[in-house]
Amino acid sequence: MNHTARLPFFQLAQPSLQAMIKLSGTVKNSSLGPRLVELVNLRVSQINGCGVCIDMHWRDLMRQEADPRHLNALAGWREAPFFSERERAALQWAEMVNAIPLKDPGDEDFARLQAQFNANEIAELSYAIAVIKGWNVLNISLRNQIPETPAPGF
Repeated sequence: MNHTARLPFFQLAQPSLQAMIKLSGTVKNSSLGPRLVELVNLRVSQINGCGVCIDMHWRDLMRQEADPRHLNALAGWREAPFFSERERAALQWAEMVNAIPLKDPGDEDFARLQAQFNANEIAELSYAIAVIKGWNVLNISLRNQIPETPAPGF
């Protein structure tokens, strides 16, 4: 694979970029809490193979003092004992929504989600999934590179 960035997209289409950044910040500051949002961001990015986002969201979780063992087990969350029922419901929903259009979330998946989240939280979680999938699509398609040295604050 060619590892050269196709476009300097962070310098282009500024209104769209700023809207994505604002939506990312909004979901991170939602009632879900930054830890759950970052777990979802990391898991969706793992599934989609977005190295930039995997690196960024892992670092953010480490800044939140997440247990490295917990994060290392994220790809195997179904078998790992580190995740709460609320986190499991969010991760299941994230995987199902991320799989659209190849697979639709079923009624059982939604019922599991409703057992842990109210309607507003489900909407916030769905926005969180949508925005991270959008970042994954941009970074992968335009070959945004993982920086050797992360920018301050990221």
